[in-house]
Amino acid sequence: MSTPPVFRQCTQKSCRFRYPEAAGQSDSTSCPRCGHPTQIVPLPHIPPDPNPRQPTVPGPQVEALLDNIRSAFNVGSMFRTADGAGLRHLHLCGLTPPPTHPRVSKTALGAETIVEWSIYPNAVDCARKLKSNGMRIWALEVSEGSVSLPEITGELAGSPIVLVVGSEVAGVDPGILEMCDRKIWIPMVGFKRTLNVAIAFGITAYWLRFGGWT
Repeated sequence: MSTPPVFRQCTQKSCRFRYPEAAGQSDSTSCPRCGHPTQIVPLPHIPPDPNPRQPTVPGPQVEALLDNIRSAFNVGSMFRTADGAGLRHLHLCGLTPPPTHPRVSKTALGAETIVEWSIYPNAVDCARKLKSNGMRIWALEVSEGSVSLPEITGELAGSPIVLVVGSEVAGVDPGILEMCDRKIWIPMVGFKRTLNVAIAFGITAYWLRFGGWT
């Protein structure tokens, strides 16, 4: 963080709403909750964020195939996650919007200019090409033969992995499931059976790159 944050707090005792004063925000000092005056609150000294980075990771090289992802916001989030986890490449297939879409850049926050990407009209053709190049195709999908993410630790070593995540509605294309080397799923203990695709992508990408080797 380049500049220290500024926090304001409502002076009304029954409210005491506290919030960060965002850069470029209106100069109004009124509480956005009740309209009473606010005041800047003193903050403890916080050392500058060193923003540590880990240049090397013991896990496998990972790329991802985004199979007909509809939401540009999800795609932008995946770009940001891919940058953080150190994924080599994103293959954008079918309906998946590219980084030129304004909503992708809104959530990618610059990661779309760092992570390499390419576009394919056909996700099955893309997966087949990557597989022929010696890469392992791992689909994030609950289907026959799927194994839980924590169970694959012993299988991570080897050639690069292509993580396939599918459409928010249709899931991974059956043509890809037919050729994939492994199908994996994230354990769920709540009522819902699935997660948002961008969140599921983030959990799995980090597990492949970091979690499975700890």
